[in-house]
Amino acid sequence: MAMSRTNIVLIATLFVLATSVSATEYIVGDGSGWTLDFDYQAWAQGKQFFVGDKLVFNYPAGKHNVLRVNGTDFQQCTLSSPNGILISGNDVITLSTPGRKWYICGVGKHCELRNMKLIINVESMSPAPSPSTTSGTSSLAMTTKSYSLVAALIGSLLMTFA
Repeated sequence: MAMSRTNIVLIATLFVLATSVSATEYIVGDGSGWTLDFDYQAWAQGKQFFVGDKLVFNYPAGKHNVLRVNGTDFQQCTLSSPNGILISGNDVITLSTPGRKWYICGVGKHCELRNMKLIINVESMSPAPSPSTTSGTSSLAMTTKSYSLVAALIGSLLMTFA
């Protein structure tokens, strides 16, 4: 009986670790946030986005928004078929499917004239985490993952000895 409980705890721990370690949270624009006249294509360059990762769009509520659009609307900065409008100022989008994703600001001409648009490519599987990071945001995301890992390990140990 004790052996089967231990196996269940270990399997649950592995599941928690696999899901918590694989996701990264990206603050779009890092410290600048979602704002006018920022080069989001340069920001995205060199980053790898995977299913399960999260994009966080920070901006003053009421001044901007975030719209997920298709490729044509992205190129033309139009709103013909937006797939949801986010307006909270702290919008979190979980990347749930692989493929290209397009985001624009639909306020005024922020997309067309002020460069408020982001395109990324989401890949289906995340590789094993590497020990090096390339930006402050990445190290923050890795720190969050490390805390999740430690919490999961401590929880499984406590359950095993309970």
